[in-house]
Amino acid sequence: MKPTRATVLFGLLLITTLAPGCKDFLEKEPLGTTTQDNLFRDPINSIQAVNAVYDVTAWDQGPKWGDPNGQYVAQTYEWMFGDLMTDDAEKGGGGPSDFQSLIELKSWTIPPSSPPVTTLWVHSFTGIARANTVINNIDAGTIDAGLKTRLKGEALFLRAYFYFNLVKSFGGVPLFEKSVTPTEAPNVSRATIAQTYAFIEKDLRAAATMLPEKSGYAAADAGRATKGAANGYLARAIMYQLGTVNGNNHTWQEVYDLTSTIITSNQYSLLANYAAIHQDIGENSSESLFEIQFGTDNNTYGPISIGTTNNIFQNNRRTFGYGFNNPTQNLVDEFEANDPRREVSIIRNNDIVLGILNPVDLNENATGYFSRKVAIIRPPSPEAGPQNIRKLRYADILLMKAEAAAQLNKSAEAIALVNQVRARARLSTRPPGTTLGSLTYEPANTPPGTLPDLAASLSGQALLNAIWHERRVEFAEESLRLWDLIRTGRYLAVLPAAVRARAQSHVATESSVNPFPLLPISLNDAQTWKVPQNPGY
Repeated sequence: MKPTRATVLFGLLLITTLAPGCKDFLEKEPLGTTTQDNLFRDPINSIQAVNAVYDVTAWDQGPKWGDPNGQYVAQTYEWMFGDLMTDDAEKGGGGPSDFQSLIELKSWTIPPSSPPVTTLWVHSFTGIARANTVINNIDAGTIDAGLKTRLKGEALFLRAYFYFNLVKSFGGVPLFEKSVTPTEAPNVSRATIAQTYAFIEKDLRAAATMLPEKSGYAAADAGRATKGAANGYLARAIMYQLGTVNGNNHTWQEVYDLTSTIITSNQYSLLANYAAIHQDIGENSSESLFEIQFGTDNNTYGPISIGTTNNIFQNNRRTFGYGFNNPTQNLVDEFEANDPRREVSIIRNNDIVLGILNPVDLNENATGYFSRKVAIIRPPSPEAGPQNIRKLRYADILLMKAEAAAQLNKSAEAIALVNQVRARARLSTRPPGTTLGSLTYEPANTPPGTLPDLAASLSGQALLNAIWHERRVEFAEESLRLWDLIRTGRYLAVLPAAVRARAQSHVATESSVNPFPLLPISLNDAQTWKVPQNPGY
């Protein structure tokens, strides 16, 4: 779906009023003007309206659209939370003081004005507003009924996607099913965590009935939301609630059933070579349930670009990057001996990456390591990184089902699912370009006995520990670590004592299976909407 991000300019229309155009006494619509009245009478405009919602998923910075003062919001990336706020990564960058906002996230000294946190809040609600434009108006359109259903399903999936990112980070938030006028803004109410999840689930269940399977899309539509993506995110949302606020009374059987539905759909499979997952050849592959689409152009920073700055922020300063999000020794040590995934995930000093020597300067690196999964050939400009960001992979579906099976005392089935993931890993090549000037995939020559199948006798907590270990190494540097630690009740324990004490002062007050801290709500919007702030801020 990369070509669809070229419709960004059209998308800007959707975040303004999109109000009906003025009509003269003859009741004629303004010629050449796209309004809410005629937007969904044309299939191309209808598709572009949904593309504009996808577009917000790819924003990592830029203007706060709809703000008459033109407020600019700074960079935000999921690794700033999912990796950096855990034992998997240190800040890195140009030195200990570089990028103060990341220091605040890592140390839980986060002010309500934190730029990355504010951007996460602002962009999420921007995406929700755009999704609501589609959801609330497309039914009255005159386009083909099948296309109408699919596009509404995509918008419902995306609204749920944005709300899921919000509830994990901030707890319960205002729930908008339609646009809010300026006079309504001060009267916005904040939903509970359980209510927010119920809203997300409603959207995902509806989306799953409206969306086609992955094979139902033409090649040009690769990357659009599918039935599998909706069910996968629903399973993920339920699994997260099972370890946090489970006010909707979910069970592991639901996770088991949803993941089984995805597996038996025969729409997905593990990509044969683990080393190829994050390369061009792995984009929108058989393993992909959902990923954010990017391309390369010559635009500058901000939402107008179809590329991303995600890569430059994490790549080696000695090549073309800024050097942030350095994997820890703790993560490196988690890999079993000779696991090919370690080299695919981690850059060490003087490794050759995509044919280029990568020395690690400890004056510009906190741990001695970089993430190889975001290594790309230098793009034409810093904001033009073309690498898609993988959000939900089939390996995750297998491991979610394995965890559900283990919780349901189906140990043999859980073990077999984990072993599928391990079997693929042991057959991986080395990452591409481990020889100077080359981009080839060289054999890993993995010794026999590497990554042996899990013992058939595993059960109970030992089996869960094995599954959690597998998740950590399989998804290393893919921004899932924070959420896995939180939902399994292990997060606070991995933090240094002083950091843990600060995090505990921000723990959600709603009854929870495991205590977990929340980020501060954007100061400006908390005041404007009169939304209660989170604990300790």
